[in-house]
Order: sequence, then structure tokens, then C-alpha cells
Amino acid sequence: MFPQQKDGAGAGRISGRSEGGAGSERSIFVRYAFRRPGLLTASLTIGFVVGIAYRYLVEDTAPRDWGNYLRSGVHGVGLAFTVWSVQTVFASNARSRLGSALRKLPLWAELIVRSLVITAALVIAGVALQFLLYAEPLGLRWFTKDWFTVTLPRIVAIGFAISLVFGSITELGRLVGGPVLTSVILGTYQRPVREDLIVMFLDLAGSTWLAEKMGELEVHDLITRFFFDVDGPIDDHAGTVHAYVGDEVIVSWPVAREPSRNTRCIKCFFAIEDKINCLRGEYEREFGVLPSFRAGLHAGPVIVSECGDVKRQLAYFGDTMNVAARLCEHCKEAKQRLVISSALRRLMTIPPDIEVGRRETILLRGRVEPIEIHGVYRCASA
Repeated sequence: MFPQQKDGAGAGRISGRSEGGAGSERSIFVRYAFRRPGLLTASLTIGFVVGIAYRYLVEDTAPRDWGNYLRSGVHGVGLAFTVWSVQTVFASNARSRLGSALRKLPLWAELIVRSLVITAALVIAGVALQFLLYAEPLGLRWFTKDWFTVTLPRIVAIGFAISLVFGSITELGRLVGGPVLTSVILGTYQRPVREDLIVMFLDLAGSTWLAEKMGELEVHDLITRFFFDVDGPIDDHAGTVHAYVGDEVIVSWPVAREPSRNTRCIKCFFAIEDKINCLRGEYEREFGVLPSFRAGLHAGPVIVSECGDVKRQLAYFGDTMNVAARLCEHCKEAKQRLVISSALRRLMTIPPDIEVGRRETILLRGRVEPIEIHGVYRCASA
């Protein structure tokens, strides 16, 4: 078994807060939604437009006055909110038993299940909104046989189609990554863009020894499980996974003006440590070992550009990437868990429960100029 950090008794002190400072009392659903306000805004806007378009193009027998158009727009907003809510429930519970069961299905089967659930929710929401928006005080003139035989099946068909499209876009974003999908659609990185980023290279320790002991297939399962488990803390601390390379994950954060926000990367590392410690029993039962890891962090300019044709991806270039990778290598040589550059240290304020070691000057492989670094630890009293 790989040893964990000695002061692990302080687990949970740092991971209890997400990037936005939200406490652990906030539900997973609310935290997930809070970090993605743009998706909700876009969904509601599209729903309003589609509702008005449906009134204009389909409901040609109804009076086309401003009141009916407004009600149709509100109807569309309600249905869009329903789709968003169900998708957010699925996404925020990806690590639950339900999420685990869905992940074991083929992608097409998962899409069908999600779409059927969303369609059922849309039918319930559609009928409820129909009552709220179109019911009259002394009667329900729309409550007719034709509504149930014509309009309701139409709502179901449209809802299922929308669910399939929405679900496909969501899964595509998961497969290729949100930034890549956005770049392809908007052309953000068709030309190289220079961005100031904090970059973390996080490496699973002892993977070669593990492969010899466990066999390649089982160690692959271990690495896959490890990557899945660390994804939650990374997302909680607003990190973006750039790539999984072998037994290594590359994560980035934009450099913020507020020094306290630049501490997210360090908090993320210790939150990952907490998460793996919490899953100690599962790892030991399933694999017989508790994975250990190390990371190097550096901040500076990175050139980001879209590359490839048959398979598109975002490529990160520059000295910042090289230094972060070499710092991760240095962790192994120096027997350190976490090392950051002085350039990054100057950009952040250190919380009282984190200790930064003394400054050292080292020469990294492949670089002529030396670099100043610090080891980072949890305070023993944390």
C-alpha cells in the first residue's frame, strides 16, 4: 500500500469548500447549477423563443394577440426549465449509484433512458402549465378529446426529440470537452490565443510497479477509477481537465486578479487527497492498494489553439506547460507530494491551514535557466 501524507488527519478541512466558497451544506444539485449559470440562461432563452415560434407556426387557429404569445413564451420557458432540471439532476448525480448504473450502459442506451425520463417530465410539466396558463375560472375549454389525441402526443414527440438533441449535445460535450465543442462552434481557438493559466500536472505514483504487480488490465481499471474520482474535486474547484495522458491528468485554471482565487489549485490537490482517503476501503477491496499521487504547479502564459481535422482537440503550448511537467517529475526525485513555482506563489494568498516550504532554486531537465520552487503541505494542526 502506498503511504499517504502524515498529516492526513486534517482531511476535510480544505475540501469542505468549493471554488465559490460554498459550504458542504449546499446540495450537489445547487452547486452544479451555480457553477453553470450560462447553461440555465441559454436554456430559458431558447425555450421562450421556441414557445413563441410554436404559437406562430403551429397554433394558427388560436388568436394571435400579445397575451397568447406571452403565455406561449412562458410555456416554453417552463418546458425548457424542466429539461434543464432533469439534465442537471443526472449530471450532478453522476457519481451516485444511479449514475454508475447509467455509465455501464452503451451510450445509445443511456441517451434513450435519459430521453424517456425527460419526456415523462415534459408531459407532466406540459399538462401542469396548460392548467396554469390556459384554464379559465369556470371551465377548461382546451380540456377536450382532441387535446389528448392530437396535442398531447405532439408534445410527447417534440419533447422526446428535444431530449435526444439536448442529451446528444451534452454527451458530445463530455466526450470531446466543453472548451473543444465551444471552439468548434464559435471558432474561439481557430487562431492561437495566448492565455495566462495555472497548470497542474498530477501523476499517479508507482504506476510501473503497479503494472508489474497487478497486470496491465487491472492497473488500467485502477487508473480509470482514479481519474473518475478526482474529477469531482477538480470540478468543485473550477478546474478544467485538459487531458488524461497515461497515468497523468493535466488541469488548468485561468489566472485571477484576486490572489485568494488563485489558491483554488492548491485546495484542489488537497481535496483530491481527501476524496481518495475517503475511498480507501473501496480501493483496498477492489485493487488491494490505495493510490498515491504527486503534482507540480506553475503559472504563466500558454498558447491555446485548435488542432487536428479528423479528430479536433485543443493543444496547449509554451514554457509554462514544460515547467509544470518538470515540477511533477521533480516531486518524485525530491520525494515531495506537491511542488509549486515561485511565480505561482507570488500570485496567491496562502490560507492558514496550508504551509509553504522554504524557497529552493533548482535546474529542471531541458531548461537553461534555474527556477525557484516551494514544497506545499498541510499544517500539522489542520
